Amino acid sequence: MKWIRKDVFNLAIPIVTEQLFVISLGMINTMMAGHIGKEAVSAIGMVDSINNIFIAFFSALAIGGMVVVAQFVGQGNIKKANAAMQQALFSGLIITFILTIMMFLLKGPIIAALFGSAEPEVIRNAHTYLGITLLTYPLITIDLVANGLLRGAGDTKTPMKISIFMNIINVSLTYTFINILGMGIVGAALGIAIARVSGGIIILIVLIRGSKILKLTNIKKFKFDKSLLKLVFGIGVPASVESLVFNGGKLITQVFIVNMGTIAIASNAIAGSIATMLNVPGNSLCIAATALVGKYMGKGDSLEAEKSLSYITKLSTIALAIIAVIFIPFATNVASLFTTNKEIIHLASIVLIVNSACIPLWSISFVLPAGLKGAGDVKYTLVTAIIGMWLFRITLGYLLGVVLHFGLVGVWIGMIVDWVVRGSLYVIRFRKGKWKFKTVIKMATTPN
Repeated sequence: MKWIRKDVFNLAIPIVTEQLFVISLGMINTMMAGHIGKEAVSAIGMVDSINNIFIAFFSALAIGGMVVVAQFVGQGNIKKANAAMQQALFSGLIITFILTIMMFLLKGPIIAALFGSAEPEVIRNAHTYLGITLLTYPLITIDLVANGLLRGAGDTKTPMKISIFMNIINVSLTYTFINILGMGIVGAALGIAIARVSGGIIILIVLIRGSKILKLTNIKKFKFDKSLLKLVFGIGVPASVESLVFNGGKLITQVFIVNMGTIAIASNAIAGSIATMLNVPGNSLCIAATALVGKYMGKGDSLEAEKSLSYITKLSTIALAIIAVIFIPFATNVASLFTTNKEIIHLASIVLIVNSACIPLWSISFVLPAGLKGAGDVKYTLVTAIIGMWLFRITLGYLLGVVLHFGLVGVWIGMIVDWVVRGSLYVIRFRKGKWKFKTVIKMATTPN
């Protein structure tokens, strides 16, 4: 197991560092906005529930490129890995330009439909924040897809360095815009927008100059390759549909929360931001699981893929349990960093304690399926995500939070039950071993 541990840690440590900085982009914005007022932090939480759908969609699409590149690298076929990189990057850009235009035209009706019951000031802030941040979608896509491709090629340090740089820009600009120039919600949006644009441009330059394995060349001669697109989208499309279903469900629960009032909206935004930061090891190991399993399956070594995924899942569970034990006594103190409103601090800390007490269950419901996707078992993870989200997170969250009046806590309990249900189904799938014979095996034998 020592060599597996070294393999995992060499891949995961830069990803953990990177994720700390990526997630802190949103957390810092939420923290600073919290001191502008509860209307600002509520608006950011609402808009981020929309933005996160698109971010998660392109993150999932990037999985297709990551798995294909990892597989070709595992085979030693660098030429095909570079060709797959171009197909994933350019196809992703075309899709994101279309979606950005659609979102720009429909942002008003979308906010009205989803959050129309919020206070007028919250709605005005939401329009401002979404109007600025949605313009960064194309650069976010470049960043997400390129990061995934580099990880698939075994390069996790470059995304880490770029994310650190993005975080520095975000902290500096957001603080300047909000606290020195007094730009309020506009400053929060511009800070994170400029940081994301900078990251996208830098990583594009990295690919053009070339990494150890990947290099973006002959851009003018680029043509779409149906065979490679089929491989990339064969993994990426089901993963993206799963992401849309999952995050669409989260958006519906956000609508439940909007109807509970501004205190609940702000508490949910703060609790979500903190919970995401606490879960950095888990999210990072998801990425590592996809890349590592994809690499081993590319080599045709399903046994090592199984051992690695088992080890990564256990490592994530232990890490999250340790973090939860350390965090719970300080939940109120951490929540108070975001706002001085005692009602918001109290509700956010209760939600965070409930979440932290159950967070070790998160690993089997997210890390395991991340590895299954690396093996190409994307249809099973899609169906399972639909079952967990729509039958448990949404239905039970509505029953507990709205019908039985448990409020925000009830919505989060519905989320935890979803973890348990999906996690149990993924464990069964992993132990039966059917995932070893899915799409990635066929991809590994695709002629060069």
